[in-house]
Amino acid sequence: MNLKEHVEELKRDLLNENGPQISTMGNFPFAILQYQPEDEYLMRQQVADLVNDLRHEGWIAKNISLFGLLIKRLKAIDEEEDVLDDFLGDESLIETYIADEKRLYQKQGLDRSLRYLQEKLANEIEGHDGLASDILTEIKEIVDQGATKKTVVFLSRTGALYPFHKTSGLLRYLDGKTFNIPVILLYPGTRQGTTSLSFMGEYEADRDYRPRIYGS
Repeated sequence: MNLKEHVEELKRDLLNENGPQISTMGNFPFAILQYQPEDEYLMRQQVADLVNDLRHEGWIAKNISLFGLLIKRLKAIDEEEDVLDDFLGDESLIETYIADEKRLYQKQGLDRSLRYLQEKLANEIEGHDGLASDILTEIKEIVDQGATKKTVVFLSRTGALYPFHKTSGLLRYLDGKTFNIPVILLYPGTRQGTTSLSFMGEYEADRDYRPRIYGS
C-alpha cells in the first residue's frame, strides 16, 4: 500500500458507523500514520485533503504543529532571558546555544554539536512538562469550545523534532488525558515489522509503540 491508500484506510476507520476504529485497544485513542521522510510534502497534502473531507462530514479536525509548539517554547525562553538582558546586556540564551553549537561543530564535529543541543533542549521538550503539556493545553481548548464525538487531532511537523527528541514517549505522556479524543501522530520514518519504527529512518528501531500503525 502507498501513502494515499494508508490515508484512505485511516479515513474509513475514523468514519466507521460505530465510531472511530483506529485503536488496537480500548480506552487508548491513538494511532500513527507512518510515512517516508522524503514524502513529507505529499503527506501534508494527503492529510490536508483528509481534514477537509472530515470537516465536510461535520467533524472537528485540529492540526497541531509540533514545530510550532517547539518555536513557541524557544521564544518563551528568549522572552524570559530578555528581562535579564536589560540589566546584563548579554546575548539571549538561544543565541548562546547557537554560538556554542557552531563552536562545537567546528572543533569536534556534527555528532558532538547535535548532542549538545539535545542536552540543552531536553528539559524544554521532553517529559510530562514538555511538548506533551502544550499538546494537552490545545486539546483542552478544543474541549472547552465544544468538542463532539466527531473530533480528531493530528500531530504534524514531527520531523522538526529531529534530532532533539524521539517521539516514542510522546503519546505515553498523553495517555488518559485527551478526553478520549482520537489523536493521530504523523510519523516520518521507517517501519520494521508490526510495531517497530525508526524515527526519520536514522535511529535504531524502537519497539515501544503501542498504537495502531498505518503505514508500511
